[in-house]
Amino acid sequence: MHSTQLNKALLIRRKIMRVLLAILAVCVMALILVKKREMTYKQSLLRAFYPVIMAAGKMFPSKKAIQENKHNAIPATSFYTLKAIANNGDTVDFSQFKGQKVLLVNTASDCGYTRQYEELEKLYQQFGGKLVIMGFPSNDFKEQEKAGDDTIANFCKRNYGITFLLAKKSEVIKGTGQNPVFTWLSDASQNGWCSQEPVWNFSKYLVNEDGVLTHFFAQTVSPMDKPVLNALH
Repeated sequence: MHSTQLNKALLIRRKIMRVLLAILAVCVMALILVKKREMTYKQSLLRAFYPVIMAAGKMFPSKKAIQENKHNAIPATSFYTLKAIANNGDTVDFSQFKGQKVLLVNTASDCGYTRQYEELEKLYQQFGGKLVIMGFPSNDFKEQEKAGDDTIANFCKRNYGITFLLAKKSEVIKGTGQNPVFTWLSDASQNGWCSQEPVWNFSKYLVNEDGVLTHFFAQTVSPMDKPVLNALH
């Protein structure tokens, strides 16, 4: 009996050691990334753990993670009347997006989902001139975007090679300070059907070529997941 208990204890210790070594390996990889990329230690660790974070989200999916405009509800307020302030201070008139799909995403630099910047850029390159992507940096969730606009832009370009549009930092959750674009996206009386505000950083809203909001994708849905790709084809 004593021998059996001893063997079990040894097996448990070995499993614990394997887990600890795996965590150590991830940490070492993250530290290497810090040397290669202009990231903080926290940002690098979050980037390294991104696959684990996404796997957890897929294991326990939310019923509201993907929402679709199944009845083709038409907006009461035209999407093309909206405007946004770009990261460089220029005004972006959404009327210029007629005939293109538009993906609008609230973003942050210090989030477990920040690596979606990389996937968003891949998506943008894949669909060329057929798709407009605009990121809206926000500090609304656990203050994960404390940096100013210049720092945010530099972080995105140096670490993820972002070439798609980036807006000036603003508030995206419902309230008096909410960015008007996200007011439209989360107000059914304006967009026709969707009342979903961003759940967390990297919530995604897709508008079709006619200015109709067609989908909401939560942060747990990768920009490269099939539901997103299918919606874009």
